Amino acid sequence: MECASNEIAANFAAGPPHLRKVLTLKDLIVYGIVAVTPSAPVTVFGLASVMSRGHALDTILLAMCAMVLTAVSYGRMSALYPSAGSAYTYVGRGLNPYLGFLAGWAMLLDYLVIPLFCVIYGTLAGQRLIPQIPYALWAAFFAGAITFLNLVGIRSTTRANMALLTFMGAVLVGFIVMAIRFLILHQGWGGLFSFKPFYDSANFDFHSLTAATSFAALTYLGFDAVTTLAEDAKNPRRDVLLSTVLVCVFTGVFGGLLVYLAQLAWPDFHTYKNVETAFMDVTQLVGGNWLFQAMAILLVLANVGAGLTAQVGAARLLFGMGRDGVLPGRVFAYLHPKRNTPTINLWIIGLVAYVGSLLMNYELTAEILNFGAFLGFMGVNFATFWQFYIVGQPQRKRHFVMDALLPGLGFLFCLGIWWGLATPAKIAGGVWFAAGLIYLVLKTRGFRVFPQMIRFE
Repeated sequence: MECASNEIAANFAAGPPHLRKVLTLKDLIVYGIVAVTPSAPVTVFGLASVMSRGHALDTILLAMCAMVLTAVSYGRMSALYPSAGSAYTYVGRGLNPYLGFLAGWAMLLDYLVIPLFCVIYGTLAGQRLIPQIPYALWAAFFAGAITFLNLVGIRSTTRANMALLTFMGAVLVGFIVMAIRFLILHQGWGGLFSFKPFYDSANFDFHSLTAATSFAALTYLGFDAVTTLAEDAKNPRRDVLLSTVLVCVFTGVFGGLLVYLAQLAWPDFHTYKNVETAFMDVTQLVGGNWLFQAMAILLVLANVGAGLTAQVGAARLLFGMGRDGVLPGRVFAYLHPKRNTPTINLWIIGLVAYVGSLLMNYELTAEILNFGAFLGFMGVNFATFWQFYIVGQPQRKRHFVMDALLPGLGFLFCLGIWWGLATPAKIAGGVWFAAGLIYLVLKTRGFRVFPQMIRFE
């Protein structure tokens, strides 16, 4: 233990650690798609359908509007501040360090819970595939797999993402083909075209739709993990903006197609066998047992991939805050001298994901996941408006649409989604936020000093 402490101290004393620039635009897009996962709508389909009274497709599309606008804000702020830290950095530098810390604290909840959610949902899918394996062993497999892959290093993580993405694409395209075949066989070509997934007058309820949209926004969480890799990117000023927007658009369009076909194939949301894994039953209906098993394997691997990239995002968020001295730097700003990865942070997040998966369930985890995320999203949108429209940038004219309207709409969309969250999520998130506020007060001696921010030079 003493040797490990000496190594940490020596590593930190050598100077501020920095991450190597190795990732291209393609790497960032792949990383973001796997962070969100093309199968993300699969995990929310059942509950979103029930909550929205059969309008899950609308929830995916409405949430996409908020996410695309927010992705633009993330990309523009990353061009100003290309450093690890994400919302923490953008709000802290764009508004003030106190708000930056609180944004980072809120996003930290998001990043800590995403790996936990992946472990829980992946375990549910795994148990449907091999029910003989106990829940605790499935959870240990997921938490251990994502931690091991990330400890190997960022390049190996990117290669694993490519393999995962290839398999996901094959299975999901298989579902699309089999779903189209099923609809044609049972309803003819006309069965492929229906307005009912968008609007069903017999079941439509606006309040239910907004509440379900707050849940279905879970589909897009993880896209901002791309911005936490700004210091790994070869050209962050261009590539982070492009990759974040493209990841959100791809998720909404491709995910919307999956949900559209699933709603047509199984239109009665009252008859799902298992709400959490309802999409798996749809795959069995349209493609038989082989497609059901392939989808189960996909969900197992997809949740490994999503948990893997979310764990990287959380580790680098902790790294950014630790490097500033906002969190203890000797622990959170440590980088492994050979692998150049924040290994201590990865171990912490892996343990939290495993222990949490034994104490929490799918519904509770999903309810609290969006709380921190959308607080951070609102902060980034407002910081973009402030930096580009109020403060302005040197040698650049202000543009109302880009600098005020888009981030303003992004803020309002995210506020609406956050406001629609369930009460338990607000209570749990409020407790977390209060703890962060107390820590900030103590750290800054009652707001008498600023928390130290990153020196980007």
